[in-house]
Amino acid sequence: MTDFANKTVWITGASSGIGEALAYKFSKLGAKLLISSRDETRLNEVRAACDNPLLHHVVPMDLERYRDLDAVAEETWKEYGPIDVLINNAGVSQRYRVDEGEIELDEKIMNINFLGTIALTRPVLRKMLERQSGHIAVVSSVLGLFGIQSRSAYCASKHALRGYFESLRNELSGSKIDLTMIYPGYVKTNVSRNAITVGGRNYGVTDKQHSTAMSSEDSAEKIVAAIKRKKPILIFGGTREMASVYLSKNAPSVFRFLSSRIKV
Repeated sequence: MTDFANKTVWITGASSGIGEALAYKFSKLGAKLLISSRDETRLNEVRAACDNPLLHHVVPMDLERYRDLDAVAEETWKEYGPIDVLINNAGVSQRYRVDEGEIELDEKIMNINFLGTIALTRPVLRKMLERQSGHIAVVSSVLGLFGIQSRSAYCASKHALRGYFESLRNELSGSKIDLTMIYPGYVKTNVSRNAITVGGRNYGVTDKQHSTAMSSEDSAEKIVAAIKRKKPILIFGGTREMASVYLSKNAPSVFRFLSSRIKV
C-alpha cells in the first residue's frame, strides 16, 4: 500500500502528540481518517484542523475498557467501511518505582497499553483477513527493547506488544496483511505530563528528555514513510536512545552498568 488517497486510516491516541501529527500527515495524503482517544472535544479540534475535515470521523473510546472494544471495532467497520490501515498509537507511561507502586497501577498500564491494543486489533484483523488487504502498525517504544528504572510496568507493556505482534507476524505469513512495529525514542509529546505516578495521579511535568526531543511532526514523517514502504520494523530516536538500543543488544553488561546510573 503506497498510495493513501481514499484509504481509511484509523489512528488511536490521536488527540495529541504523535497520533495528532499522524492525523495531519495522512489527511494531507488524501486518506480518510478515523481518530480515537478518550478526549472527544480534543478529537473534534484535531479533525477540524485536518485537510478535508468532512472526510474524517471521530471515534471516542477508552482502551482501558478493553472488553468493549470488540463491539466498538465492529460498529466502526460497519458504519465507516473497510479499514485499510490501523495505527495502534495510544498509551500511557509511568513515573514510579516498583517498591512505591501498587498492582492496580501496573494493571491500569497493562490494560491500556497491551490489552486495549490487542483487543482493538483482533476484530479489525479478522475483517482484514476476510478481504486479504490491510496494514497494522503498532507504535511501541525503544523501552520495548530494554528496560529502565521507574518504568517497570510501561516497559513490560511494550515488551508484551513486541512478543504478541511478532508472533502475529508469523501467523500472517502468506497473507496480504502487512505489519509494522515502531519503536520511537524520546519525542516531544505530553507523555511524561500524563504519566501515572504513585496514587494514580498524573506526573504533570514535561521531562527534559521530552522537551528537547524530536518533534511529533518529524516522528510522524518517519512512521508514514515506514508504513508506505511496508517496513516490518522502524526504530528511531536521538543519540542516547539509539546508543541504548545498540548496547542493550550487543554489550548488555555495559548497558546494565550505564543504565542503572542514569537519573530518570
